[in-house]
Amino acid sequence: MTVEQTDVSANAYVLEQMLLQHRVEKFLYSEAQLLDHWQWSKWLELFAEDVLYWMPVRKNRLRRQRDQDEVPQGIEMAHFYDDIRSLQLRVNQMHSGTHWAEDPPSRCRHLVTNVRVTPREGETSASPEYDVWSNFLVYRNRLESETDIWAGERRDVLRAVGESFEIAKRTILLDQNVVQSKNLSVLF
Repeated sequence: MTVEQTDVSANAYVLEQMLLQHRVEKFLYSEAQLLDHWQWSKWLELFAEDVLYWMPVRKNRLRRQRDQDEVPQGIEMAHFYDDIRSLQLRVNQMHSGTHWAEDPPSRCRHLVTNVRVTPREGETSASPEYDVWSNFLVYRNRLESETDIWAGERRDVLRAVGESFEIAKRTILLDQNVVQSKNLSVLF
């Protein structure tokens, strides 16, 4: 292989990675817009049938134990641990008009930033999967005086489906370990 051929293939790889990054960011920003505009059913369509959507409870650790603050092995405790059926129940409840914590619905703003995308190790399937890390800030205002702000990191597994993606797994890591909100009725 000549130097010119190596440069061309390296440039093609860089361009491919830039396009992938753009497509993933566009997907995540569109998802945030669906949530902000109360389009929960359309949001739910973004998830794979085998999805795991969960928010583990985090613990404060000493510096020497910091590595233990990562996603726990197994389920010790979680704010929620949903599959596609339980997500559907949550969405149905939001649409029902009888969800006491969301009537009237909260006004939310989902900000997504610091998106990092890598192909999953050993991935060779026809529908490639990607590990996607992103930071989020969710602002919620409810009624006249209730305001909540949640910040954290999402660790997603996105599966390529045609020209788009579906969310095969979402781990939501709040930066606070004690949730001071009255409820966690919003979707992340």
